[in-house]
Amino acid sequence: MKKVYLLFTDTGTFLSQMINLCTKSTLNHASIAFDSSLTEVYSFGRKNPYNPWIGGFVRENLRTPFFSHAKCAIYQLTIPDDTYYVLKQRIEKMEAETDQYHYNLLGLFGVLFNLEWQREHAYFCSEFVVTILKEVGLYIDEKPACLVKPQDLKEWKALELIYHGDLPAYLLQHGGFEVKAPIWDKIYS
Repeated sequence: MKKVYLLFTDTGTFLSQMINLCTKSTLNHASIAFDSSLTEVYSFGRKNPYNPWIGGFVRENLRTPFFSHAKCAIYQLTIPDDTYYVLKQRIEKMEAETDQYHYNLLGLFGVLFNLEWQREHAYFCSEFVVTILKEVGLYIDEKPACLVKPQDLKEWKALELIYHGDLPAYLLQHGGFEVKAPIWDKIYS
């Protein structure tokens, strides 16, 4: 048996605050990781951390200043070895074809109004995580992936919460890397 990790984060950006208001929840960004030190993390989000308007498939580097104040919840999922390798291969294929994938911004409006808005090769973060988990037979739910919110995923009974708190503190304990605060934090503090 192998473990994968579902990571839910809140970076505190204006956009994440707006999403929190709309969903009446926090930790609204979902990612999937293949290691507990969170060095191999994938999602759909910003291609450039400082530009929220250009998004798509991303391998997230959680040790950048963008995540220096992030809050998180980390859940562990134990899966069969063969399923782990199929899941990993699926994500590696997406990473190799990253230019074909786009962020499903319109899909967020679909979630808000409970309308299915599926687009080929376009996902938002939780839609991506649910889609790949469904593809390998792990996530069984009749709700379409394009309507699943991060808080729906957090309620999945197969998950085990292993951490809730500051992301930089977790990374320092489990990865040995310190997340540096952005230079402007030093200037304005």
